[in-house]
Amino acid sequence: MHKKILLLGSGELGKELVISLKRLGQTVIATDSYAEAPAMQVADSFEIIDMLNGKELDAVVAKHKPDLIVPEIEAIRTERFYDYEKQGIQVVPSAKAANYTMNRKLIRDLASKELGLRTANYFYATTFEEFTTAVQEIGLPCVVKPLMSSSGKGQSVLKNDADQQTVFDYAINNSRGDIKEVIIEEFIAFHTEITLLTVTQKNGKTLFCPPIGHRQERGDYQESWQPVAISENDYTDACEMAEKVTRALTGAGLWGVEFFLTDKGVYFSELSPRPHDTGMVTLAGTQNLSEFELHARTILGLPIPEIKLEKAGVSAVVLANKTLEQFTITGIEKALEQLNTDVRVFGKPTTRPYRRMAVALVNAEIDADMNTVRVKAKAAADCITIQ
Repeated sequence: MHKKILLLGSGELGKELVISLKRLGQTVIATDSYAEAPAMQVADSFEIIDMLNGKELDAVVAKHKPDLIVPEIEAIRTERFYDYEKQGIQVVPSAKAANYTMNRKLIRDLASKELGLRTANYFYATTFEEFTTAVQEIGLPCVVKPLMSSSGKGQSVLKNDADQQTVFDYAINNSRGDIKEVIIEEFIAFHTEITLLTVTQKNGKTLFCPPIGHRQERGDYQESWQPVAISENDYTDACEMAEKVTRALTGAGLWGVEFFLTDKGVYFSELSPRPHDTGMVTLAGTQNLSEFELHARTILGLPIPEIKLEKAGVSAVVLANKTLEQFTITGIEKALEQLNTDVRVFGKPTTRPYRRMAVALVNAEIDADMNTVRVKAKAAADCITIQ
């Protein structure tokens, strides 16, 4: 039961996954484009490469000969994964899943056109002329995103025609990889955004975690809470959609499937084939197994008897506000003076505006008033500063 695992992407989510894998006795090589990435600090060894360079990626795979390849980000030359699977290497959750979810075009067309899931109306554009035509067709306001990005980079809401060029350029210039195309989506009047963490197993039925509510700014999550208020019908619909799309993408692992809750029902939004940033709330002890423990068990083929909600919890992020190569993090002592509060410092070596540097975690009894717990978590996060 010992595997060599090549982790591609070594941010804060990868760091927590490495910790869970190490607790199960695994060997992990953490890979990223920069030194001292969070997961490198806890892994057995590390590699620094351009993961969009196929030759560099092939060389690392040939050097380490891993049993499993676990992507933690989108910006990877994922078409190489099909060849790695032919070599007998397990790609998590699968080469198909990694390729489809790297590109919003593939996953949206799969969800909407092939599987018939309810989504926002959408168009694609590679030129400004195509973009303006799509905006006219969709109407204002509309949501504009790069086809490939992460952590909300390049995403914005277009509210008036005068901003079209600015919004288009912002999306194109913040695209990751070599895909320079945007998706223009109908703005959905939702009352709640949720993440449904979904576990597909090698041997066993698909499992669902209690849904997680979250709030975003600039397309990036700021806080998440579990459980979230949801009707039985909406929860059933979300589970059915999540099972359809994960089954179509194939493979075993934990997925972060995002939905909009509206007065007209549930809309599929996006999907990540890996632990989700909003799922960091599970580090507050809300479940019997965190999303990282679930992912580790699933990719290793270990049993998961049940997923049980044990506490209510909230995560609130700590952001940097400027670019720094040398800094200190202060206020952790103050944050931890509150009962049922914890902090995770990610260990990123540099800062930039809006970069997530840490997260405050608060738990409470399941029937606690969630607004009160959210205020408490935000207060704990506000104690922590980057200087």
